[in-house]
Amino acid sequence: MADERNVISPGRVAVVTGAASGIGLGLAKRFSAEGMRVVMADVEESALDAAAAEVRRGGGDVLPVITDVSDAAQVDALRDRALRAFGAVHVLCNNAGVGGPHEPIWETSRGDLEWVVGVNMWGVVNGIHSFVPAMLEQDAGHVVNTASIFGLFAGTLGIYGASKHAVVALSEALHLQLQEAGAPIGVTVLCPSAVRTNIATSARNRPVSAGPTTGGAASGQASSDRLNSLVDLGRSPDDVAGLVVDAVRESRFYVLTSSRRIPAIRARLEAIIAGTAPVPPLD
Repeated sequence: MADERNVISPGRVAVVTGAASGIGLGLAKRFSAEGMRVVMADVEESALDAAAAEVRRGGGDVLPVITDVSDAAQVDALRDRALRAFGAVHVLCNNAGVGGPHEPIWETSRGDLEWVVGVNMWGVVNGIHSFVPAMLEQDAGHVVNTASIFGLFAGTLGIYGASKHAVVALSEALHLQLQEAGAPIGVTVLCPSAVRTNIATSARNRPVSAGPTTGGAASGQASSDRLNSLVDLGRSPDDVAGLVVDAVRESRFYVLTSSRRIPAIRARLEAIIAGTAPVPPLD
């Protein structure tokens, strides 16, 4: 069986969703620096064009593709564009994500629930469903799913945290199923703590079809302020990209960007074993 650890090397191909900024752009730049060809996907056209130009200035071979990952047909089209351009996809980074409101779930609008789950969970499902069959026809591959540290400890931040728990569970299932199939495809789930990204302004890409926002403008600003307080002092996206590359090369599954929340993760595991109710995970 081929070794999936060799997928990051010159001439290989990476597809990165949410690539116009933040962790996605950091990944695209790092893969390009490794000599890989990079397909950069994002829903925000102007930002994607600028990001692709930045990677090209560094000598990268880049294909930007406007993609809404919550739309299965658009993700299929992304796969087809990547295969037509480069003939293979060796690394798939299902990285696109949004923050959304943090109100109690029963107060969150149906439109916001569908938007957050559509991007954060269905975006990963769509990426797996579209790309993995093609990757199974290759010598090797690796799937990187971006979850969050909020996907590892007791639920908080409302539907956002729930969607990230789903990404962790999807990644675990994918890993086990690929192993059972004897497939030369590795899986990594990235669970970042604070990172300097634009997630606090996710609402800029919220679809009009989602209807009125939860709680109105004041509530949306409060959610942004909470996220900004978490990300302002976070790690750089370039640092996180380096952690991901190391993890792929070492066939590591879980990637945390900080040890600060390990006590909260441990508390959740102990509560599960003891059958007790969860406690607030954040100080």
